[in-house]
Amino acid sequence: MPPAKKRPRAYDPAKTRAAVLAQFGHIRRAVATLGPDRLALPTRLGDWTVRELAAHCAMALDAVDRLLAEPEPVRQDARLLDWPFAIAEDAPAIAATARRLAEEHPDLDTHLAAAEHRFTANLDAHPAARLLPTSAGALPLADYVVTRAVELVVHTDDLNTAVPGLDIPYDRQALAACTRLLADALAAKAPGGSTEVRVPPYAVVQCVEGPRHTRGTPPNVVETDPLTWIRLATGRLTWKQALHDAQVSASGERADLDAYLPVLS
Repeated sequence: MPPAKKRPRAYDPAKTRAAVLAQFGHIRRAVATLGPDRLALPTRLGDWTVRELAAHCAMALDAVDRLLAEPEPVRQDARLLDWPFAIAEDAPAIAATARRLAEEHPDLDTHLAAAEHRFTANLDAHPAARLLPTSAGALPLADYVVTRAVELVVHTDDLNTAVPGLDIPYDRQALAACTRLLADALAAKAPGGSTEVRVPPYAVVQCVEGPRHTRGTPPNVVETDPLTWIRLATGRLTWKQALHDAQVSASGERADLDAYLPVLS
């Protein structure tokens, strides 16, 4: 008998909304402390500066406003797990828009505050089930808000890496949602049950084709912390480098995830 199909992970819309706003608030307060010199610092995102990255964080929320302005799709034709694999095609347009917005809005705090206001108003005005025409397909607003948590957590790490001592905190719920969605995306990209990937305290997934583990200690286990996992899943860190630096532990002949990473780029 084939294994039962796993039910998709559910996210509480109220908790996700609170998490996105909390993480955005952390970013906004940190960016407000940066002077021109630090805003001009390079980031690990190609030729993006810190100023452009901060402007892009506003874009993460304004994407909801932009998609709500489009006609509502007739039916849902995508799932949340499709999103990580669809955004790479948008990268050039996203970069160009981030640069334009950074130039048009020299007062970043005012720009970020306006994005936060629009995002909150949109969530107040529209039901969680309202469909949006995203790059992955038609998704409910509630699902798309989960992707906003991913964007903000990933870019919080980018900002912290770019600006020494910035230390933007991570909202626990936002970090959990980001970790879980990217772990589930790995399981979708490399379906199977031979390897267990553990990212305590937020996620455990089974993946990779091979003999399915059912009892006792799995023969193939990968374990790491949430931020290391997020960096691996988004291509900020290579599998080989993570192993070399002992940032990830991997045991078993099917515990090499190099061929399946990144899952979002």
